Amino acid sequence: MKLFRRQSPGAVNKNFRRFQGTSTYITSQALEDAVNVSLALERPLLLRGEPGTGKTLLSHAIAEGLEMDLVPWFVKSTTQATEGLYVYDTVQRLHDSRFDDKDVGDINRYIKMGPMGTAFKAPAQVVLLIDEIDKADLEFPNDLLNELDNMTFTVSETGEEVTAVNRPMVVITSNNEKELPDAFLRRCVFHYIDFPEPELMRDIVAVHHPDLEKKVVDQCLETFYRLREVNGLRKAPSTSELVDWIAALIHGGVNVKKLGKEIPFLGTLLKQEQDINRVAGKRR
Repeated sequence: MKLFRRQSPGAVNKNFRRFQGTSTYITSQALEDAVNVSLALERPLLLRGEPGTGKTLLSHAIAEGLEMDLVPWFVKSTTQATEGLYVYDTVQRLHDSRFDDKDVGDINRYIKMGPMGTAFKAPAQVVLLIDEIDKADLEFPNDLLNELDNMTFTVSETGEEVTAVNRPMVVITSNNEKELPDAFLRRCVFHYIDFPEPELMRDIVAVHHPDLEKKVVDQCLETFYRLREVNGLRKAPSTSELVDWIAALIHGGVNVKKLGKEIPFLGTLLKQEQDINRVAGKRR
């Protein structure tokens, strides 16, 4: 068996491929640097930032930019760390035991790799996304420490040792719903994705709406950032909502150049009734 040998702390992988964004995912220099530090140090990349800043989409962009497969693990409140390694399907084995045409003695037939197990067994390096890790139980991050450090685990039912041949690029997202343990944080490269400034947002809009005139983009951005500054909003509009709103304006035939205090299709930007009422009240 070919064992994966982890680099000593502080060692640098000089053979890593640099990430420079993609044609559809516009990055800041700071975000590119964080990705490349994670690749060089072979440490998980922990991302925080308000909703809509592209935390989850970054993993797709890394996979595309570095020509890797993406293995996603979408964490829920009931998710257990062991589910990411493998699942022993006892229900299917019990079902098969009722028939003579199934070899229920071969337990390997009922072992199914989870996202981490799949990433470890992949023949080439992949991007492993652990999405919204803070949704799970408080002990969830700690339960992953050994596997993230050593890139190996044992299937207790069969004794098989699963060891990563190629250490995956691990991207972990958090919405800061819970504090993550210090021991877990020490093992990560951390980056907070700031909300895009207008100039970067202009580049993002150009990816999705490349034919818009500059004056139209200026007016949309002015309205969008003015709306984000309204005090008391429960959920300020995000990048994805801006892109959708511009699409709604185009398809609705709205003359964007004449946008003023009235904001058409406000429900595309704001998703809370009290926010819509607050903005509508300000306009009156």
